[in-house]
Amino acid sequence: MDRGVSLPLPTVSRESTPVGEFFTIRWQDGEVVMLDQRLLPTREVYRRYRDYRAVARAITRMVIRGAPAIGVAAAMGIALGARQLQRITDPAAFERLCQQFAATRPTAVNLFWAIERMRHAYAQVRACGRRAICDRLTQEALAIYEEDVAANRRMGQYGATLIPPGATVLTHCNAGALATAGYGTALGVIRAAWEQGKQIAVIVPETRPFLQGARLTAWELVKEGIPATLVTDSMVGYFMQKGKIDCVVVGTDRTAANGDVANKIGTYTTAVLAARHRVPFYVAAPTSSIDLLCPTGAQIPIEERAAREVTHILRQQIAPAGVRVANPAFDVTPHELVSAIITEEGIARAPFAQSLPLLVQKGKNNRQRREMAVTEQAERTDG
Repeated sequence: MDRGVSLPLPTVSRESTPVGEFFTIRWQDGEVVMLDQRLLPTREVYRRYRDYRAVARAITRMVIRGAPAIGVAAAMGIALGARQLQRITDPAAFERLCQQFAATRPTAVNLFWAIERMRHAYAQVRACGRRAICDRLTQEALAIYEEDVAANRRMGQYGATLIPPGATVLTHCNAGALATAGYGTALGVIRAAWEQGKQIAVIVPETRPFLQGARLTAWELVKEGIPATLVTDSMVGYFMQKGKIDCVVVGTDRTAANGDVANKIGTYTTAVLAARHRVPFYVAAPTSSIDLLCPTGAQIPIEERAAREVTHILRQQIAPAGVRVANPAFDVTPHELVSAIITEEGIARAPFAQSLPLLVQKGKNNRQRREMAVTEQAERTDG
């Protein structure tokens, strides 16, 4: 079920929703609630989903988008599906549920990372019955949500060290709170620098064809009161040539083992321009988006989206009927164009094939320690 409703703005802690005036996704009363990003910036509509298939469609149709947010949505969708499916104790039924979400957005590795975590959680309690499965999967989905917010905050703190006071920062697409469970990756770095009083400004390319920059990033920055200037994608070179941009910070949907980065189409163009003008090019990448099993960017699948996204802006047709259209959603920026990769565990620099595995392992170790601490606390409470 997909119901657009006007919900009261949530009263929540800053830790769970860093951008206090809105939230991207929430598990609420056994339903998944999402802010419909297709309607921004003119309408703020939250949709409630009680059917896992509707959650999968919402991911495909970009009600929610951004690699970390997609992972959270898939995890919550699987938890919802476990409650719906009577045969959830059957591993084959559970795997079909996982595959339905795996097919939604092929480029975002966070999607597959979250699904693997849900598979692991399922395996732990599969023999314990339906109720135990439902409870465990819900618990894991909520853990993925909370961990994402915390990771984004840590990433922001690391990344802010790279932003000089008074800098003008260019970002591309939307890697803010709307693309995550909260706070943001690339925009989280910008947000952290602003919170530290660095008095920065932001250049926001519109990001055709889906206009995530104009509709979403600009909307977030206006809400935060961070100075932002909206430009068309084709203006980036002009502003770099004029010395108006001090650094670039972008997000990533998948980072290969060698540091090649897949991000929204147009990122590669920006990276080439940055290299030409000696502008530092930084990538904000949660360790969940780093795919060490993918050797280079050449192996990253690139999603091809519907032609209508290019031929129309909202409902307005802007191209002649019948024209051929190409609409790759992402491009790959080679690692040699990347100045540094910012993660929640630290900053990776070249050679990325050596630095990235160390940070990914650090993240796994820290997560294991946190899980052990929670388990020990639960045991002491039970005792």
